[in-house]
Amino acid sequence: MQRFIVGTGRCGSTLLSRMLGESPHLLSLFEFFNGLDMSQRFSPDSVDGPVFAELIGREQPVINAVLRRGYPVEEVTYPFAEDDADLPSGRYRRGDALPWLLVSMLPRLAHPPDRLFDELIAFAQSRPPAPPRDHYLALFDWLTAHLGREFWVERSGSSIDYAADLAELYPDARFVHLYRSGPEAALSMREHHAYRLPISLLYDAPLEDGRRVSELPPPDFKSAAQPGDTVGRILEARPPADYFGRYWSDQIVRGQPALDALPGERVLGVPFEEMVSDPVPVLRRIARFLEIPHDSPGADWIPHAASLVQGIPRLRLPDLGDSEADDLVKACEPGSRLLEDR
Repeated sequence: MQRFIVGTGRCGSTLLSRMLGESPHLLSLFEFFNGLDMSQRFSPDSVDGPVFAELIGREQPVINAVLRRGYPVEEVTYPFAEDDADLPSGRYRRGDALPWLLVSMLPRLAHPPDRLFDELIAFAQSRPPAPPRDHYLALFDWLTAHLGREFWVERSGSSIDYAADLAELYPDARFVHLYRSGPEAALSMREHHAYRLPISLLYDAPLEDGRRVSELPPPDFKSAAQPGDTVGRILEARPPADYFGRYWSDQIVRGQPALDALPGERVLGVPFEEMVSDPVPVLRRIARFLEIPHDSPGADWIPHAASLVQGIPRLRLPDLGDSEADDLVKACEPGSRLLEDR
């Protein structure tokens, strides 16, 4: 059985991945698919090992553009060479073309993660020709065995965008759908620079001077930061909240119908608000659904996993003025209705 956690951006799925990672049986894979080239990651065409290795070994330009401009991104766990001389550090420095799998996934599995990255790429290069979907399963199984676990679960931010692809490619997979209040997820995305940049570009958001993103020079993601450059100007801006509500809603509209079409035994919906307010029963429900051992004598990992919850996040919607709040709620309505009707 393949196991996936799907959700919109900023729905709390990173926390869920961390909690499930407390299981001694499970390898929790963070952010694998999200940073891969969208035009190639689910291609039906067969590719050989070196081509597959190149696909998964590339940098992700947007996240690196944010890092080069000095903005923090909480999901980035790579130990940059200059960050702390007292701890083992990686070979990359902040501003280098950091491969996507070193951004978040591998640093959570090994420290420093560069050797594991080299081993993973070597395995990928050795693979015989196959469609990417088969390469992924082989890679996940190899990594699971290599690190002494029994099975894996993959979770990427904004993965509900391609839930239909995953459901089609992996017809035996099970999906945990973690969902959060649309306005709260949207407001969290607005404060997260790795979301602010692509969402502003996607929806041609307005900047403080009244111009829209499309009126600026084309962004150069791979260059170093320059005074007044387009990427920097977008990151410095704080677009209206309803643009992020539109993005949240569009994600739900793209992905929820595919989840609704699955038989009940293949998908489990979990509200974020319930997970953080009463995590132990929620984790037990998820563990049963994903068939993760959790209740053998002396080996119950769930109470410790639940202790990772640091309380219920403060609500942001009440801080908005009435007009902005109304615009945000309206922007979220299509997605909110789909979740209410599920």
